[in-house]
Amino acid sequence: MKVKGGYFKKLLFVDLDNNDIRVVPLSDDFCLKYIGGRGIGIKLIWDNQKNYRSPLDPQNLVVVAPGPLTGLYLPSSSKTSFISISPATGIYGDSSIGGSFGVELRQAGYDALAIKGRAENLSYLWIDDGEVKVVANERLKGKGSLETEGIIKNELKDDHVSIASIGVAGENLVRFACITADWGRNAGRTGIGAVLGSKNIKAIVVRGSQDLPVYDLPRLKELSDAAYAHLRGHKYFSFWQEQGLMSVIDYANEAGVMPTHNFKDGRFERAEKINGYEMQAKYKIGDTACFACPMACGNICLVKEGKYSGAVVEGPEYETACMFGSNLGVDNFACIVKANALCDDLGIDTISTGNLIGVLIEAQETGLISEEDVGGVRLKWGNEEGIIQLVHDIAHREGIGDVLADGSLELVKKMPQLAPIISQVKGLEQSAYDARAAVTMALGFATSDIGAHHARAWPLAKELEMGKDWGLDEKAKLVIYHQTVRPLFDMLGVCRLPWIELGFDENTYAQFYSAVTGITFNLDELLEKSNELYNLTRAINIKLGVNKKDDYPPERCFSTPIASGPQAGKVLDREDYENLLAIYYQQRGWDENGQPDLKQVAKKFNEKM
Repeated sequence: MKVKGGYFKKLLFVDLDNNDIRVVPLSDDFCLKYIGGRGIGIKLIWDNQKNYRSPLDPQNLVVVAPGPLTGLYLPSSSKTSFISISPATGIYGDSSIGGSFGVELRQAGYDALAIKGRAENLSYLWIDDGEVKVVANERLKGKGSLETEGIIKNELKDDHVSIASIGVAGENLVRFACITADWGRNAGRTGIGAVLGSKNIKAIVVRGSQDLPVYDLPRLKELSDAAYAHLRGHKYFSFWQEQGLMSVIDYANEAGVMPTHNFKDGRFERAEKINGYEMQAKYKIGDTACFACPMACGNICLVKEGKYSGAVVEGPEYETACMFGSNLGVDNFACIVKANALCDDLGIDTISTGNLIGVLIEAQETGLISEEDVGGVRLKWGNEEGIIQLVHDIAHREGIGDVLADGSLELVKKMPQLAPIISQVKGLEQSAYDARAAVTMALGFATSDIGAHHARAWPLAKELEMGKDWGLDEKAKLVIYHQTVRPLFDMLGVCRLPWIELGFDENTYAQFYSAVTGITFNLDELLEKSNELYNLTRAINIKLGVNKKDDYPPERCFSTPIASGPQAGKVLDREDYENLLAIYYQQRGWDENGQPDLKQVAKKFNEKM
């Protein structure tokens, strides 16, 4: 079938070792099979396995891929995926980013960018439509992500270029270093920022001017107008604009699933001091939105007085407010803003950072480690100064920060006594939802191809709504559906929030795709492609050592009851979880050890581009 729109059918390939910059054509069949975004990235990572040695080796590939819907005037059509083998986990990793960066890359005429090798000097990659070059710039060394954006824009005399950059943490190969674009949009999870750092690439800079190819523009406009009208008419639309993801604080706390004191509890008694209403009343000074998004979920917050006066950030979102708030015993929103701004500028993931600091505090408070073990640092819940200092120390690899900078897996090797209190799966620190209250959430974390991140599956609300009156078969199906539709959004290049928060019909995305490409697809057909690619990431991970033992939630989910709130006393039942995992494997067509038919996977995905 001939693809009539949606793609330029071009992959930009950059080999830094040989200064080899070239455009690789993509076939119609390739575009239809892998869709875009993480789909293209997965295929390229699979093909590169023969060259792979370690995540921070120059031969590890990093792929930057928007989707065929990215940059079109559709609700929340701004997503771009960064894909690689993760330095945090040692397995497949990806993270998506909104804003305008992916839009600009598409307008430069490329469906994806792939980078391997290592630049001789600290450099940025400059993509100016068809002109692409590696620009050495040692002035950027040690600069924060936000300052880096400013320096490059001044150098190019263009405030409208789009820049994705790393901070000090990426340069220092912190294993959960992130990539920052558009002053605060972050591809935070799995440590792709460290992969760029290992390649001596400080930033990717893009300027594009091309029209995006669309097959049936009148039909797309018709669909788009109806979509925007639906979102604007939703009863929670205005509220969402007011608080964005900060509205989740009250939901999670009232449900008893908000991590508190290093996931020991699911309820924070002082949640009203760090929620969306506190933000609105004292800190919020503006809204931000990704390209073409009416939801405008980004909050610009400024600390106006006190010791953190002047701290300003696009954020925080729920995850950050929780991991630097309740999880660390902090009830000062100003401190959360400061920590968020510092993480963004230094270039480290707020979820992993807040998670690991919580582990250290609990370990010291319970005697698992001493002050001497952490260089004489006295830590306790709510110790703002100590928390802020640890953020700095992690990014700069100083003191105990150097140990934390290598992430959960390395921390356990150096301090094995901490294993029972670390909430991680496959080496990725767990995001801010307590899995003890919902076995589907535990399964989603445990079987995620990137580790314990909610972006792959968030069935928690559904399970809490349904209660106990539904079976394990239905629970497994729910998790698999989330793990199929959510990655599909990353393939198409759109945000999941209209679907999950405002009830947007996911079938509409198939209609968008058909109008754009000229190829008729229904949702089930697109989901089947997404499901097949989940098998491919599983195959990648198996080759890298993953097996059934890695498909379990953190030990705390089984051993430590939730301390208070509506979920008090809850832990996961091991037998119940084992039965659910077995059903999950069966429904996916994997064997009892969680392995798909690797020969069939290889046969399906070993074709050329």
